[in-house]
Amino acid sequence: MFAFYISLFIDSVFIFVLAFLLDLILGEYPDRIHPTIAIGKLIIYLKAKAKNKNPRIEKINGVLMAITIMLVFALPVFVLLYLIRGLPQPAGEILYIIVGAILFKATFAISSMGQYTKPIATALKNRDIDGARKWLPYIVRRDPNSLNERQIISAAVESIAESTTDGITAPFFFYALLGVPGAFAYRVINTLDSMVGYKNAEYKNIGWFSAKLDTLTNYIPARITAYLMVIASLLLGEDWRESWYILQRDKHKTSSPNAGYTISAMAGALGIQLEKQDHYKLGDDKGHISHEDINKALRIMLMTSTLFGLIVVLPLLLWMYSRVYI
Repeated sequence: MFAFYISLFIDSVFIFVLAFLLDLILGEYPDRIHPTIAIGKLIIYLKAKAKNKNPRIEKINGVLMAITIMLVFALPVFVLLYLIRGLPQPAGEILYIIVGAILFKATFAISSMGQYTKPIATALKNRDIDGARKWLPYIVRRDPNSLNERQIISAAVESIAESTTDGITAPFFFYALLGVPGAFAYRVINTLDSMVGYKNAEYKNIGWFSAKLDTLTNYIPARITAYLMVIASLLLGEDWRESWYILQRDKHKTSSPNAGYTISAMAGALGIQLEKQDHYKLGDDKGHISHEDINKALRIMLMTSTLFGLIVVLPLLLWMYSRVYI
């Protein structure tokens, strides 16, 4: 029995490493087969069914919608991997690792941030501000035509910083705790929040539960990620002292209880001020923000993700598969 759990730990490590490499090599899966697209389509379908004139019923429907979508995607993943691992060995174990990695990779996105933000940096380097604006809708909801060059750079860097948590380290965290099905459950929660987690009249009842879940599930990963960003900035030769200082000073300045952590850590590491108009200003304006900060932010994101895997995911996996013997 002990050997079984050790084997499962090793398999989980292989799944994690293989999925990580798949992302770096292949990038995002095509939309036609990407589970997040399917999650989005199911959300669109069910949110129409969840609407009700009674606010209380609408809230209940929002809870049921979130739980239903999590089960629809996480449960089949659990059953599939369980059945595959039960196949005759060693073929079953090898197939379990391969399928697990392919599925797990769909829950996080490292290289895709570069696919959307590097063109912004390139366009700005070539003084093509209109070209840079064309890429902004892929990463933020701000009106690109209302933003100047400085604000475009800020939007890109902010997106990279925040996505380090909800696009990478949070799925990593729930994979370590609950396996591939846990990573899928998190991806459902985060997608729900991005689509219905608003306080406007249309979504304040349907999306309240999804928004609360997203805040709760990101709480620990966001904080760990922010402090690992400080270490990443040290390893990459960026200003880790300023990253630490700005993180401590500005982490509570956003309306989100989580986003301010990574955005402020990134602002300090790069020595720039990140601003969302009429919402927040994080970091100090030292007058040297440039398109190069986008590529620097991507390097910090990758290093932070790697550190999270080594310092958080691997120890958590070891704990998960050995704790029954303690």
